[in-house]
Amino acid sequence: MKTTRNFLIFLGLSLATLSCSDDDQDLTEIPTSELELAGEIKSDLTLDPSKAYTLSSILSVDNNAILTIPAGTSITTSTGTDVYLVVQQGAKIQVQGTPAAPVVMSPSGSGSWGGLVIAGKGVTSEGVNAIAEVGGILYGGNDNQDDSGSIQYLVMKQTGAQINADSQFNGLTLYAVGENTQIDNVAIIEGQDDGIEFFGGRAHVSNFYAENLQDDAVDWTEGWNGTLENVYISHTEANFSTALEADGVNGNPSLINFTAVSTVGGTALQFKANSGATIQGLSLSGYETTIDMRDNGPLDNVQIEGETASPDFNYDFSMTVNKSDFDWALN
Repeated sequence: MKTTRNFLIFLGLSLATLSCSDDDQDLTEIPTSELELAGEIKSDLTLDPSKAYTLSSILSVDNNAILTIPAGTSITTSTGTDVYLVVQQGAKIQVQGTPAAPVVMSPSGSGSWGGLVIAGKGVTSEGVNAIAEVGGILYGGNDNQDDSGSIQYLVMKQTGAQINADSQFNGLTLYAVGENTQIDNVAIIEGQDDGIEFFGGRAHVSNFYAENLQDDAVDWTEGWNGTLENVYISHTEANFSTALEADGVNGNPSLINFTAVSTVGGTALQFKANSGATIQGLSLSGYETTIDMRDNGPLDNVQIEGETASPDFNYDFSMTVNKSDFDWALN
């Protein structure tokens, strides 16, 4: 993978580069309309929403630094495996979008990119300092209270670039992220792989929207035991995987107000190995299979509306979450 020793800012087509010093680097001081983002951020950095940014390679927030992305910031991404934003253990990201001015990250044309990856110090079944399948990223520890920052009103499009023959990136990847990380109002649209995936930890996410993803809209493994609240998933293109896939040990996460709608059939909720969840406010519509226990795991690990899950029940309740709740991401 392509890395650099400093955070590089390429101005237009020139070869001039600037690197962050020990002092904070404020991009509003740079008189240019186009900025290319790549490399490592080692001190606090704030982007300027009036600038046009391009994420051209791996951008890594390191060394306890904080990357702040104000409301209305637009980042155009290149495509491919080596294009993603990663927040390493100890570092933070502050995405400060609003309903009127969300932060948007997407390619300018066809193709996909790697999305946003956050590595925390929460508990995972993989242990302390586990190594992620991408980039040699370290994650996992003993602190489920860990704080990796805040995400508010973030839209990411066309994520899911191929990592290798067997793996792809997600839209938002949360490696052992702790519960003091605030994640609220995130939309993943037209992705090639999962929308959001939890690898252990105790992250809490609220107001999540996924539209026409080719793999799982929501995925977790490694004993994630946080909360996912107010979810709307839309499937209008065939041959997706599932609205939800859970795998591994059962950390018993909570899902509250989970609405998934398909116009093309498919499978809604799939549980592998001994995974499970406690679900309240479930509404499924248009799926051929509502509950799939792929490995014949115990159904009582999945509690829906206070009762053990039943593959024979359609769970077609009145919608608890509406697509219109996410108009901020669709305009």
